[in-house]
Amino acid sequence: MPVYSMTGFARTEDYNEHCSWTWEVRSVNGKGLDVRSRVPSGFENLEATARDHVKKSLSRGNISISLSVKWVRKGQAFAINEDILNNYVNLLPQLSQRFPDATPVSMDGLLSLKGVIEFSDQLITEDAQKNLEIALLSSLDDTLIALQAMRADEGKILSNILNQQVHAIFSLCKAAAKVAATQPETIRKCLKSQVASLLEDVSSLSPERLEQEAALLMTKADVSEELDRLGAHVVAAQDLLKLDSAIGRKLDFICQEFNREANTLCSKSGDMELTRIGLDMKATIEKFREQVQNIE
Repeated sequence: MPVYSMTGFARTEDYNEHCSWTWEVRSVNGKGLDVRSRVPSGFENLEATARDHVKKSLSRGNISISLSVKWVRKGQAFAINEDILNNYVNLLPQLSQRFPDATPVSMDGLLSLKGVIEFSDQLITEDAQKNLEIALLSSLDDTLIALQAMRADEGKILSNILNQQVHAIFSLCKAAAKVAATQPETIRKCLKSQVASLLEDVSSLSPERLEQEAALLMTKADVSEELDRLGAHVVAAQDLLKLDSAIGRKLDFICQEFNREANTLCSKSGDMELTRIGLDMKATIEKFREQVQNIE
């Protein structure tokens, strides 16, 4: 089953008798799904629909979509925006009073001011515009399919890495269990050695009290519950990596649980070898967590 990365890029180009266009979609890591769009003037009404198409295709990541359109020009239409022109003309008396030595404004000067002349490349009918928007959205869907294919390809690589790391955590759990099984006897020997030196001066310490102290120390050093929970988290992670769905958030939660149990294991350890295994486990869990941040 595929695991999807959150990073990817896709680009598609198409055209009709009126124009050619290009969609570009970029995806990077994100805590949720955040879609940002950029479309040319005249296509603003496409933005909301385009975002809906992205949300149906993707479930997580920071997504940027952009559309560029190049019209097939059979001539360029233009018109004078009389409202803007009148505003400029109404300002002329005031400007003449403030700057009496300035060169008089010419017709060429007025027409060159921003907004006075409006150009239009979009020489198509309303029906043609609607058909064009349908074609653009279909092209966007093709781009999203290509993006998901790229995310799936990268996800295969990440899945292999994650499975290897989960297996490494499992192997460290088995090694920790093997070392932990020797701890009771190690604690008894250590305690007997310490008590033997005390008995030279204090003869009132009974064998029963010795056993009680040993039992107390072994209870404090018992890591069987932590190892059991680590094993359960390993199974949960392995099961998630087999699913065909967005699993990044769930894996991130398992990382937190891995860390909690590994920290407790290290804090309860009274053995150098067990501590070393716990530290190796924490390092592996951190590598696992870093890769999980890339998963959808």
